[in-house]
Amino acid sequence: MNGWIDEAPGLLTVAAARWSLALDGYHDAGHASVIATAAAADGSRVLVKAWPDRDRYSREIRALRLWHREPDGIVLAADDDLSVAALALVGGAPGGAARPAHETSLVSAALHRAHGRGRSEPGLSMFPQLHDHITDEVLPRVRRRLGATALGPRTESALWHAAGVREHPARETLLHGDLYRENVPFTEDGRPVLLDPLPMSGDVAYDWAFWTVYYEVGRGTGGRLHRASLVSGVSVKDLLPWCLLLGLDGLLYYEETGDARMTLMTRVLDALLARCTE
Repeated sequence: MNGWIDEAPGLLTVAAARWSLALDGYHDAGHASVIATAAAADGSRVLVKAWPDRDRYSREIRALRLWHREPDGIVLAADDDLSVAALALVGGAPGGAARPAHETSLVSAALHRAHGRGRSEPGLSMFPQLHDHITDEVLPRVRRRLGATALGPRTESALWHAAGVREHPARETLLHGDLYRENVPFTEDGRPVLLDPLPMSGDVAYDWAFWTVYYEVGRGTGGRLHRASLVSGVSVKDLLPWCLLLGLDGLLYYEETGDARMTLMTRVLDALLARCTE
């Protein structure tokens, strides 16, 4: 991976030249991609993004093209050989424009619309399956970390309730899979844009639970849970096991890594467990 990061500036430079873009700075270099800002010939601002994993690049670009269609397209250009894409810079700056007061309702509507478009995607089978993600990744790491946790009976209770997770074929769609607030910037005219997905095929309940728990950890959880159920049509009873599974996974990770968000997630988990007894 370090070798690829060293090569990434050259990949971005080659792609930018092909698209007549002037690179003017790096915005981010993470484990999954490298991003630079650039200016187009018409003066518009652009993000140029490179991926080390070609499959991840392909899935992300396909999802973005499905969700964001003309005239609001986000993918301006893509080079499959380099695994580099030029993306519209939402809101004119990294992080997007100012968020409106009714952010929650706008984001929930955008997610619901994306799920609707995902159901029409003929190539859902090319994406990773949610079932495999839960079975092969989430549950094994939860069980491993439970063996070393000092967080008490709440974790066992959360795991017990999370056993109620069930996928419903009628709710299958293309999922975003990574609905943190920073992955949903706003345009200058107040529209949310779903970016940086980890697309999977599976039950919409996963995305709604992720949004409920992680969009702003420890803030507005109950309101998002209510909104998620109202917009998606998935009952709170059906969403709670997904929320508890994802919250427990995060709590154990925060404990293991000494993350300060552990306190916030403990409160979130306790509040979700309380909802299970109502």
